[in-house]
Amino acid sequence: MEEVSPDGRTCCGLSLLTSRPPGTAEPPAVSPPGARGRARRWLYALVVAALLAEMAIAMLTTAVAQSPTIDEPVYAGTAVVYLEQHSLRYNPEHPPLGKLIIATGPAFAGVHLDPAFTGDQTQLGRHVLYESGRDPGHLLLLARLPVIVLTLLFGLVVFAFARDLAGPAGGLVALGLSAFSPDLIAHGSLATLDVPVAGFLVTSAWLAWRTRRRPTLYLPLTGLALGAAVATKMSALAAVPVVLLLVVLPAWRAPEGRVRRLAAAATSVALLAIAVVWASYSVVDPQVRWVTPPGLPPLRGVRALAAWLPLPEPYLAGMRVQFGFEDQVWTTFLFGTQHAGSLWYYLPAALLVKTPLGALALWAFGAVVLTAIPRLRPAAPYVLVPAAVLLASAMTGSRDLGVRYAVFVPMFLAVAAGGVVLLRRRGVQVVVAGLVVFSAVSSLRTYPYYVPYANEAFGGPAATHLRLHDSNVDWGQDLGRLGERLRSRYPGERVWLVYKGSGVPSYYGIEASDPLAVPPSEVRGLLVVSDSAAAKADGRLAALIRESAQIDEVGHAITLYRRP
Repeated sequence: MEEVSPDGRTCCGLSLLTSRPPGTAEPPAVSPPGARGRARRWLYALVVAALLAEMAIAMLTTAVAQSPTIDEPVYAGTAVVYLEQHSLRYNPEHPPLGKLIIATGPAFAGVHLDPAFTGDQTQLGRHVLYESGRDPGHLLLLARLPVIVLTLLFGLVVFAFARDLAGPAGGLVALGLSAFSPDLIAHGSLATLDVPVAGFLVTSAWLAWRTRRRPTLYLPLTGLALGAAVATKMSALAAVPVVLLLVVLPAWRAPEGRVRRLAAAATSVALLAIAVVWASYSVVDPQVRWVTPPGLPPLRGVRALAAWLPLPEPYLAGMRVQFGFEDQVWTTFLFGTQHAGSLWYYLPAALLVKTPLGALALWAFGAVVLTAIPRLRPAAPYVLVPAAVLLASAMTGSRDLGVRYAVFVPMFLAVAAGGVVLLRRRGVQVVVAGLVVFSAVSSLRTYPYYVPYANEAFGGPAATHLRLHDSNVDWGQDLGRLGERLRSRYPGERVWLVYKGSGVPSYYGIEASDPLAVPPSEVRGLLVVSDSAAAKADGRLAALIRESAQIDEVGHAITLYRRP
């Protein structure tokens, strides 16, 4: 017979029943600590997955709806040439890796280039998309999908970087800012090179940070990521000395022997980066055959140093093409005023317009916190210095064509913003959460028109064309929407079109004439003008717009006028 203690429990511990006075409620069950920890981890993983899913949905739906932007057909056409002809002759101003990534989509479409085609790279893109017998929308989506996937992976890199610095809460803040960043969504859903190069640069900085603890594992990975950036776009060259310095940064207070080892490690990182560049060209053509086209500018002065880089000949020729672009005088449009030539402050000003206000506040707080909190201060060179150097380099360029040239800023500064959660002041966590939500709401309000996004202080996306132009507003992405609008609201009307983009209007059912090819008196009916063209309109086009009444707009990027 079992012996029972006076309080109702068995003496041998086999029963956990306890006698209670009548009417007393049973105490709530308490989950064991391990179960609570697992529940928190699952909830945390669910939030991360939800943020990435939101970003994926935003990019996919906008990618499906948008017509080709100006650069995409060139990259997609070059990718097809890489796959089919293994030739490097097209688009030499950019290295192959980004276009090889884009090529993984069209590789499943069975696109074939006409062997008799001899046009330039612009004609090549139009030929592949519109004359290959395939559906242009399907082909373009296939080209965009690899960049969308890559953008999501870079979102995880931003998350991991911030989590390393500021813990789980910091990782969520950084991922939230990235997942709702209008610029990352806009350009991450396009078959272009801006987000891929930015993501590889952030990845190289994060891996360099991790080399402080596990150099054997992360030094080679740093070299591969840095090489991937340089093999995607030549603007990444500005980051090479920064990343190499970051690799040896921990050695400054180390014993002399370790300094030598880390110097050797930096050399290995550089050699790996160079190897990645060579490998990207070799994947296209194992013999890296190249014939330098005529008319490239010579390398003089400081530029002559480029000839000493241990990189493939087509890469060096591509640098000469880029130098030629930089020598041209480009038109800048900022805050409603057109300028001949570049403005050094253009990119900071454009970022001010095109970044959610909540994100701007968290970027500023994060930069301060990263340099003020002792725990975070060692990470400041890995986050702030690459962003600052790359931005300074981009600001010296002559092409003020959009914040896409600085799309690395939202990535790096999202990592910095994650550090704000470490402030142990009352209400800081609530303020941080509120700013992230404010940024998310601002981003969601612009859906699905992410390219022309502007924050509330500058009037929102409907007013962006009054302040900026080109890839900030209208990059040719709304030709399909224009066709639908004309069919639904203006059927049968005479259309005059000034379109700035790479799409073919007739494919989208747009039958239009060029208003600049006939006397102004003949232009009657609908005058349809891309906002990028309107921003820089002068002479006849400016007069036509001035004498017309605005009646409609499409995607905050194309304006419709009525000509009496």
